[in-house]
Amino acid sequence: MTYTTLISPAQLQALQSSGQPYMVFDCSFDLGNPSAGRQQYTQNHIAGAVYADLDQHLSARHGAPSKDGVVLTAQTDQPASGGRHPLPSRERFAQWLSAVGFRNDMQAVVYDRQGCNFCGRLWWMLKWAGHDAVAVLDGGLQAWVAVNGATSEGEEASHFQSNFELHDSLRQLVTVSQVEARLQQADAQTIIDARAPARYRGEVEPLDPVAGHIPGALNRPFTENIALDGRFKPPALLRAEFEALLQNRNPSTVVHQCGSGVSALPNLIAMEVAGFAPTQLFAGSWSEWCSNPERPTAKS
Repeated sequence: MTYTTLISPAQLQALQSSGQPYMVFDCSFDLGNPSAGRQQYTQNHIAGAVYADLDQHLSARHGAPSKDGVVLTAQTDQPASGGRHPLPSRERFAQWLSAVGFRNDMQAVVYDRQGCNFCGRLWWMLKWAGHDAVAVLDGGLQAWVAVNGATSEGEEASHFQSNFELHDSLRQLVTVSQVEARLQQADAQTIIDARAPARYRGEVEPLDPVAGHIPGALNRPFTENIALDGRFKPPALLRAEFEALLQNRNPSTVVHQCGSGVSALPNLIAMEVAGFAPTQLFAGSWSEWCSNPERPTAKS
């Protein structure tokens, strides 16, 4: 059986017993303390899980200073997006997947312990790489521990090198130039901003040089997708909430963004859980948008 959106702890336990090839990824992270995620992983993680670091594995490398002080990057290191957490190229991402032993015939299961704030990035990137068999562990590590799922401490044994092959992208990446051009086209896009309301309104900005939001963007904080038990809300409730937010706008025009393209993903995943067709991601998000002072900014 293939899981493509969410997987429950019980379903993961059944997968582990089925003999089907799979790999679990721990994506725990802390933007304020980038080393904390790996520390959390080494303290306790799902047995056999591979650690996926947002900065080191799921974002582009920026090269190293040359003797002349110029930052040099190989062609495969050219980022696929801008912003504070630029996407690596698909080729570089495939190299990392191969290095950790992930294969095209495997089911991927991703999780974190921060309410799907970080594992959604790897979920989306695998879809972007053409791999559909990837699911978020609903409820994260906390839900796994609650059913007495097997956990481990320290580092896991290395896997044999594989040869992960890229296929046609299953999810669409939108560039900053596309978002900007569509501002002038009526009904061309509906931007959903996943940041906290105060940041969206421009009242505070702890990370980026400019406060505010992209003109016309709607606000839905990514935390609104998660129920009190730590799992995604039921599909019918999520659908009703997104329909209320969209107010008859065409769901197929939705573009998701946040500060740097990471916490936008719970909204994108939630729409698919709710039964909407796949929507688009502006990975550069506000951090790329506001890097050009000539782009329009709204506050409310």
